[in-house]
Amino acid sequence: MACGTGYWTQHLAKTAARLVATDGTAEPLAFARLRPGTGEVTFLQADAYALPAGLGELGAAFAGLWFSHVPIAAQAAFLASLHARLRAGARVILIDNNEAQLRDFPITETDADGNTWQQRALPDGSSHRVLKNFPTEAAMRALLAPMARSFHFQQLGNFWLCEYELA
Repeated sequence: MACGTGYWTQHLAKTAARLVATDGTAEPLAFARLRPGTGEVTFLQADAYALPAGLGELGAAFAGLWFSHVPIAAQAAFLASLHARLRAGARVILIDNNEAQLRDFPITETDADGNTWQQRALPDGSSHRVLKNFPTEAAMRALLAPMARSFHFQQLGNFWLCEYELA
């Protein structure tokens, strides 16, 4: 899900029998196709909130550095779209930045829904407002409780990892 420029895709491709990498934007997908070892990967431009039925029924899903960009009010819709493409018992792994990132990119704004925003400067000098939420283990557990079993959440140095099986 939301493969972006394919950093994680190139590593997942080494072990997956079949891999479909999706992103909502064409430009990062074009870059992802150039990553080493992705020749057998199926790349598809798709809306993460409305994944096409043509994906079929998948046995696993991975989203790296994506969930933090999902608005709080849209998290359930994203998960419903994802889970609709997965078979029962599918393994889901989500990994994202934890609060350690705030050392370099502090929160500059919190909106009425509780979403947090950062300002990011690019090498070209432009600055962009970026949605970046930092869900807690309790929040993830509550969100996933109706649909997940074997829930595991781990804080790593700069990331959190959430793994579960779809009930």
